[in-house]
Amino acid sequence: RVAVVGAGVSGLAATKCCLDEGLEPTCFEQSQDIGGLWRYTEHIEAGRPSLYPSVISNTSKEMSAFSDFPFPEHFPVFLPNALLLDYLRRYAEHFSLREHIRFGTTVVSIRKHPDFATTGQWNVVTEAGGKQTSDVFDAVMVCSGSFWEPSLPLQCFPGIERFRGQYFHSRQYKHPDVFQGKRVLVVGMGNSGVDIAVEASRVAAKVTISTSRGAWLLSRVFERGYPWDMVLNTRLMSLIKTNLPGPLSWRLINYKVNQWFNHENYGLQPENSWLVREPVLNNDLPSYILTGRITIKPGVKEFRDNSVLFHNCPEEEPIDIVVFCTGYTISFPFLEESVVRVENKHASLYKYVFPTHLQKPTLAVLGLIKPLGAIMPVAEMQARWVSRVFKGLCQLPPQSVMEKEVNEKKKNQVQWFGLTFDEVLKTEWLVYLDTLASFIGAKPSVLGLLCTDPWLALTIFFGPCSPYQYRLRGPGRWEGARQAILTQWDRVLKPTRTRVPAGSSSSFPSLLAVVGLLLLLAAVIFGF
Repeated sequence: RVAVVGAGVSGLAATKCCLDEGLEPTCFEQSQDIGGLWRYTEHIEAGRPSLYPSVISNTSKEMSAFSDFPFPEHFPVFLPNALLLDYLRRYAEHFSLREHIRFGTTVVSIRKHPDFATTGQWNVVTEAGGKQTSDVFDAVMVCSGSFWEPSLPLQCFPGIERFRGQYFHSRQYKHPDVFQGKRVLVVGMGNSGVDIAVEASRVAAKVTISTSRGAWLLSRVFERGYPWDMVLNTRLMSLIKTNLPGPLSWRLINYKVNQWFNHENYGLQPENSWLVREPVLNNDLPSYILTGRITIKPGVKEFRDNSVLFHNCPEEEPIDIVVFCTGYTISFPFLEESVVRVENKHASLYKYVFPTHLQKPTLAVLGLIKPLGAIMPVAEMQARWVSRVFKGLCQLPPQSVMEKEVNEKKKNQVQWFGLTFDEVLKTEWLVYLDTLASFIGAKPSVLGLLCTDPWLALTIFFGPCSPYQYRLRGPGRWEGARQAILTQWDRVLKPTRTRVPAGSSSSFPSLLAVVGLLLLLAAVIFGF
């Protein structure tokens, strides 16, 4: 029996993967519906993520799909939150997940059973309708997410206590009406910060973004108009990024992101451009800077009564409203602190999933990772691995090995990313997926396929690493995986090629030309 905490993206994947492995999942969801982060509500609910209605997915539908359940072909390439929720509902219905979910049920506490050392079991106390119930489970999957407890470090902003204007965390934002005719300061330059600044600039008198470190900006519309992640997240690109010397690899990345526009000219260049930074996805910001709607400023030095002073800027900037886009705190209020250790807002977890110190590996945390790519396939792959660990089909390394890797990874990522609250959660998307897939025997073999199915092998290597690749072999093999991979571009073009002029040809090069080029490249790479 497996307790699953939360019915968002990770919780649904966890429930489905448990069923695939013949386990008995019970998913506890405190609200009355599935969807987690992607279910919009006008009011803010305690303990739940809060979404603003204009949110659109930053990753394309082909790269975001669960590996055995493609998005409908008529869905747009990037999903408004309502359509992504629709997809999750279709997923839950298709795999009959709702019957395993207890809605309106809050997990109060999860504690080790008295004989945990031998059984690995957990006492799970839940509350529904004012009544508490205690059950014993053989394992637990924590899928509660990390976007519900805002991090608002006001102590880092001198003078905020005397500021007479309005300020709030981005979690409270819903509509831009609050900014009508106001002078707005957005502190922080993540995806939410830029989204809110862009929306505010359409009604506000003035909008300023304060960022101490800058950011690389990507457009959803990438080279030749294709989705950014279908161009960048390929096995070839991953091979280049992970095998070239660090400075050379990131010089290539910097060149790529600066092809759209010169970040330095727009005040966006990261403080240390050679460091790996999580890009921000937004199509509008450069033009809004160019037209004066948005101004980029350094970090906040001090707040005054009705103004703010920035570092290295002698003049005060008058402001009326401040939006703090300062991220979220990792928290597990239903767990004892000793179960999942959180230090400096970082949970010490092996492969971002398993606590390293438990006597039995019967508790796992899913979705607590920020890869440069879609989270849904990552959460699903974690669930596939975890369910097989719970079943005893996959073994974890000794505790000392796991702890050494966690500490090394933390040290390396601090070196690359800098000391910011969420950086340690970021990792190379494709490498991480391949690592977990190899644990369960689901990693695709490009060389093997080159002998048996060369067209599929070349598509997998040079094309986007869509999640269907992880259903070609191993446990949970899906008969439709090959077809889904070979038709992925059809589903991308279906919602956009709604007008085809007479005499127009396919937007792709001829099949023979592609095959010839890919065979040549493959010979060079594999020969090398």
